[in-house]
Amino acid sequence: MNKKIDHIGIAVRDLNNSIDFYLNVLGGKLIDRYRSEAIGVESEIAIIEINGERIELLAPTNNTTSPIARFIKQKGKGVHHIAYRVDDLDKALIELKQQGIRVLENSLRINKHGRRLIYLNPADTEGTIIEYCDYPNQADSPIPF
Repeated sequence: MNKKIDHIGIAVRDLNNSIDFYLNVLGGKLIDRYRSEAIGVESEIAIIEINGERIELLAPTNNTTSPIARFIKQKGKGVHHIAYRVDDLDKALIELKQQGIRVLENSLRINKHGRRLIYLNPADTEGTIIEYCDYPNQADSPIPF
């Protein structure tokens, strides 16, 4: 199965300051900014594009239940996850199972841009949070604007 880095998720404490840095210092472009209060997400998200590559800035909206808040409390701000785009998420999940790699079943969802995603169990990925995703209802472009 083909895999390509889709984006890197970065946990931040102050979304506005982080957006300023990525736009003014790194020359990025703000593609979208939205809030998700879904259980297990509870974050405000800014999508930044830099030379065709995507960064997701993730700020917790609930310091008690947000997984981003827990991550920052345990590890500090910084790289939270790396997302790999796969051709077909369903087939990728079968491959992972055959390889003995577990996923976090409760993380399976579709985001507002039609991206289907799931997180692999960090116990099976040397501690790195890895997301697998696909865009089943879109052409190759991750976020059409």
